Amino acid sequence: MQQIDITTLVTLLRSSAGDSDTHDLDGDVLDVPFAELGYDSLALLQVTGTVERDSGVPLDEEALDEAETPRQYLEVVNRVLSARTAA
Repeated sequence: MQQIDITTLVTLLRSSAGDSDTHDLDGDVLDVPFAELGYDSLALLQVTGTVERDSGVPLDEEALDEAETPRQYLEVVNRVLSARTAA
């Protein structure tokens, strides 16, 4: 799996936990906290499991726990995926 973008993340969130009840996920949600979007740690855990399975790369759970927005989550995930591609 190459790097993921916001479209991929939104698709994974929708498939794991459904659509947001509070925001249009097709809008600009990069800096909206997951809690405000209506996604909890379980939803993100499911998304992370899917990314790990599809990429074959374990992700840093502690760093992902600190990611409060989609932008922060994507930065952590893509940093790991980039490192794997470069290796």
